[in-house]
Amino acid sequence: MLCRIERLITICQDWMQSLATSLLITLLFLIITSLNGGSAQAFTLQSGSFSAVDGLHGDRILLAQNTPGSNPETNFVTTAVNQAEAAVVQVNVSRTFAGTRDVPDFLRPFVGGGQPLPSNAPVLRGLGSGFVIDSNGLILTNAHVVDQADTVTVSFQDGRILEGHVLGKDPVTDVAVIQVEAKNLPTVTIGNSDAVQQGQWAIAIGNPLGLQETVTVGVISGTERSSAAIGIPDKRVGFIQTDAAINPGNSGGPLLNAVGDVIGINTAIVQGTQGLGFAIPINTAQQIAQQLITTGQVQHPYIGVQMAALNPQVKQFINQSPNSGMQIEEDQGILVVQVQRNSPAAKAGMRVGDVIQAIDHQSVTKASKVQQLIERAGVGGELPMELRRNGRTVALTIEPEQLPSIETR
Repeated sequence: MLCRIERLITICQDWMQSLATSLLITLLFLIITSLNGGSAQAFTLQSGSFSAVDGLHGDRILLAQNTPGSNPETNFVTTAVNQAEAAVVQVNVSRTFAGTRDVPDFLRPFVGGGQPLPSNAPVLRGLGSGFVIDSNGLILTNAHVVDQADTVTVSFQDGRILEGHVLGKDPVTDVAVIQVEAKNLPTVTIGNSDAVQQGQWAIAIGNPLGLQETVTVGVISGTERSSAAIGIPDKRVGFIQTDAAINPGNSGGPLLNAVGDVIGINTAIVQGTQGLGFAIPINTAQQIAQQLITTGQVQHPYIGVQMAALNPQVKQFINQSPNSGMQIEEDQGILVVQVQRNSPAAKAGMRVGDVIQAIDHQSVTKASKVQQLIERAGVGGELPMELRRNGRTVALTIEPEQLPSIETR
């Protein structure tokens, strides 16, 4: 009898110990939750007693609580899109052809879907995207979206369709500004494209293939991609590269960062890419847009040379190539590969094979740096240069001129 009583007491003690441990865990959880304002928290407790509890990893117990009232369908992408999408518009364009039966190539990149046009169609219709940068009706888009269009209308998400007037377009950077007659329009928040880094989130909004208000997500794959490197040497842009899907009809729409700020203008001008998209940095676009708004045109100083950055490997390749026609002594600098006839560089006496060492007393090792200094000097400015030519130093001064007009697509 005594043994049974002792066994019962032992069982009760074990049960009370287990109950006390459970109550202690619950109490600690409630205290921590209360101190943190009810937000989702997780913590671990060392416990050798609870060897068969859900969530046990080894000798740790994980306790977690969802944020009260949180929406599991909401994330940073939806938050960013909600901030910007009201200011994203569809740009509709049309061009009348007086009896012609052919659709020109320059309009193909932004044709946004729909039924194929008959071969004798007198009117070509296309679409792109854009976004409002000023509540009084200023809209940014791509130059190739509105190029040679007879009429432009802008469709807003609230159902309004307004007539648009192209204030100016710059084919060199592929930026255009449209004006509509409206007040108190929703606007995007402009970010800083100079701060963009590889690996950051990227969100594209637009109307690809005519599918309105489409959102795609990816990351920043690269920055400062030169136009020559991606196959469009007639442009002057250090593009942002992203793997967010950008297709015809996306052109002119915004590329957002994770908080919904615009960091670029999407462009579908690069054909044949798979998994690659490109955007014009918003800092560049803003500078161009300001000139278009003020004067309707943009100044692009040029000197008329093709350049290549030197390093020991490039030097060796050129010197060993039987078709190069030159021998390079320098390991660093900017090699002049071609000089255009009657260009500012030709007038100043620059020659093929010259190696630019310094511009305005600043050493240069990248072609992009040369272009920045040319832009800074401006049309009609002075650009003092130090060159190496056949083993000797040559000094000359170039006066940049306005980039000659180019044929638009």
